[in-house]
Amino acid sequence: MRLHLLLPRVDVTEFKLPVECPYVKCHGRHFERHQEVTKPVRDTMYDEVTAHRYRCLRCKRTFRIYPQGITHDQTSQRVKGLAVMLYLLGLSYGAVSLALEGLGVTISKTSVYVAVQAAAAKVGGMKRREVFADIRTPALGSDVTSVKCKGEWLLLGLTVDDMTGLVLTVDRLSAEDADALHDWLAPIAEAVDAKLLITDDADAFKPVADKLGVEHQVCKSHVKRNTEAFIDNLAPKVETDEDGSLADIEVTPQQAGDDLKRLGELILSRQPAQEKELESMYHRYTAAAGPKPGEKASLAYRLRMLYLDRWSLWRRLTRYRTWRGPHGETVDGTNNGSERAIGWWIKERYRPMRGYKREISAVNVSRLLAWCGNHLGHGGADLTALIE
Repeated sequence: MRLHLLLPRVDVTEFKLPVECPYVKCHGRHFERHQEVTKPVRDTMYDEVTAHRYRCLRCKRTFRIYPQGITHDQTSQRVKGLAVMLYLLGLSYGAVSLALEGLGVTISKTSVYVAVQAAAAKVGGMKRREVFADIRTPALGSDVTSVKCKGEWLLLGLTVDDMTGLVLTVDRLSAEDADALHDWLAPIAEAVDAKLLITDDADAFKPVADKLGVEHQVCKSHVKRNTEAFIDNLAPKVETDEDGSLADIEVTPQQAGDDLKRLGELILSRQPAQEKELESMYHRYTAAAGPKPGEKASLAYRLRMLYLDRWSLWRRLTRYRTWRGPHGETVDGTNNGSERAIGWWIKERYRPMRGYKREISAVNVSRLLAWCGNHLGHGGADLTALIE
């Protein structure tokens, strides 16, 4: 996890002059400085600061103006920023309280919790148009992960701009079937004007991409690992025609072994023109009958389904070879952007925890981390914008 955080600063000499009366329905714009008062604060440098009181010339009521980094709250924005930073770096709420106490600032773990949740809530849904000025991306990466919340697994969906790796959204998902994924991804894909959806090998994403009307790239690394695992499992069984099902469809063990070997080669080369070869391999096993209820699938049928799956997947697997964005953009054929974001902004903070206590906390903290990570190349994440 990499973070570059800019903490709120406290400047006891800097005041913003009032421009409108804070009282409801007054709207006065002319004030006189009434007096100066002392305000005790919790801060790393100051025990108290001076606040200015102004009188509204319209409603005659007074109000306070605090120096930079100080609010009506007794804890300074700098301390709240430190609390948020230490929590994001992996400390528990209680540990943050103890660490700040070591710096001479007394703040309860409940106050730390409130500061973190308040900052996280301000990040919102992280929709691209809200955070990065309506910039579009032709390649939308998406993935689903889960975290423990009150002993139950909570599904979180994450989308990224695959061109830059910036996180676009982190959302709570009710399920990971095709309908739920479509309802989640449809408004995001439309907002960023996506032309390509990049995902792992989960079957549910395939009808989603088709329904969205975008091209689909399945992660080549996932497919390679899964295919090699199938080949390693089936190769010893093929050598002896374990259940005699190959003989039933008149395929020799030698032929079946050669097909598996060739499949391994095709998965490594991943050329679009090799789709026909996979089709031929599939047709060699079409005579293998499927299992009846309660029966185990035969070796020949398992081979048939393996080749059918890889043949039907081939265009999604090799899309990166030919796909070009509106301005010549290319992709590498993996969903590393999504997985990297999940690892850094969801799993890294979650790993030392025993789980979240509230669903909203799991979503908000993940969004806050991702928001901070998005600012790595923009001078750092200024927590001042999130701290009240």
